[in-house]
Amino acid sequence: MEDVKVLVGNRIKYLRKKSNLTQYTLAEKIGFDRTYLAGVESGKRNVSILNIQKIAKVLKCTIADFFDSDEFKINTPNEFAKTVDKVAFYRRLK
Repeated sequence: MEDVKVLVGNRIKYLRKKSNLTQYTLAEKIGFDRTYLAGVESGKRNVSILNIQKIAKVLKCTIADFFDSDEFKINTPNEFAKTVDKVAFYRRLK
């Protein structure tokens, strides 16, 4: 499975291009620096869920629509088990 930062970056890039926006224009509309957005799109920078919400709003989609892509679906029982283990681990940290 690809790194989630790469998956999120690819999704942002796809939706941005589908909306006919440049990195500069999208970054300007959400108040980000273009280099930050470029880093997010390339999977080199982490992006918070709050920033994903801002991006989705400008791209005229919901958070659910943003993550409604085959890349984000869990395809194998092992991936599902790993995800359940991670959730259980983080719940114990609370």
